Amino acid sequence: MTDWRPGLAAQRLRTRAALLARVRKFFAAHGVLEVDTPIVVHAPVSDLHLHSATVQIPGLATPLYLHTSPEFAMKRLLAAGSGDIFQICHVVRGAESGRLHNPEFTLIEWYRLGFSLDRLMDEVESLVRSLLGEAAATHRRERLSYRAAVLRELAIDPLTAGEETLAVIARKLGFLTGDNHPSRRDEWLELLMGARVGPRLGRNALTFVHDYPASQAALARLDPKDRSVAERFELYCEGVELANGFHELASADEQRARFETDNAERRRSGLPVAPLDERLLAALAAGLPDCAGVALGFDRTVMLAVGAQHIDEVLPFPTARA
Repeated sequence: MTDWRPGLAAQRLRTRAALLARVRKFFAAHGVLEVDTPIVVHAPVSDLHLHSATVQIPGLATPLYLHTSPEFAMKRLLAAGSGDIFQICHVVRGAESGRLHNPEFTLIEWYRLGFSLDRLMDEVESLVRSLLGEAAATHRRERLSYRAAVLRELAIDPLTAGEETLAVIARKLGFLTGDNHPSRRDEWLELLMGARVGPRLGRNALTFVHDYPASQAALARLDPKDRSVAERFELYCEGVELANGFHELASADEQRARFETDNAERRRSGLPVAPLDERLLAALAAGLPDCAGVALGFDRTVMLAVGAQHIDEVLPFPTARA
């Protein structure tokens, strides 16, 4: 485990504090308001790949959840007229541990009214370069579509390749072990992106991958010019995924349909079914302003800034020692 000597601990705390101050200075200069939303919420996320922690508070009859992102609450603020906002907060996600994962970690999440996805990518790059400092000096800018990234690394078209083709590629690369294999096309794509494509992105670069398949839109709107892809991006640096951004879906009906689709897949997979966040849906129905938003993993960014190899090296209290 991480060597946590007193002098080293103090140095890491100062580094984190300095970078957080830099974040707040950045957003102050851009006129973005800092907000604070609850960590304990009534509805979990429905995303099949995120696992909300359940909490039981004495005196309350129903269980609550620790948020995996402040996104739902922040969108309610946007619908209420907050304007541009950002938040720095701890989030909790189950079934996540490893070199790049700790169940509790820090997100920087922000929303910009009237921003296109390109303009938000520009702003993300500007902030990340500021946080990485010298570590980013030799990193070029790279932007490519999801399709181009997969074609480059696997020589297959992810928008047309069938499950059999994806399974053959995964098997050749040695990513299939035991009997627990993906059962849906998107699961094959996510396996290959996570295990092969993503770790090869961002070498001496800040690489933005955009135009994800429509089936992986999450909370992003579909491209009105090509509804086979979503207005979504991810940022990679040195094989590490740092950020996930959307041109935000504003339709309450479409968002409800996506939640219900997620829950149908949860039932099929034997996962807990998530109650829908009716407060978010009501806010969308009332009117979410046109906006783009992004979540940036602060701890991973600190790792790259200081040259750490494991997330525990930049966390004062990893969950194992909390």
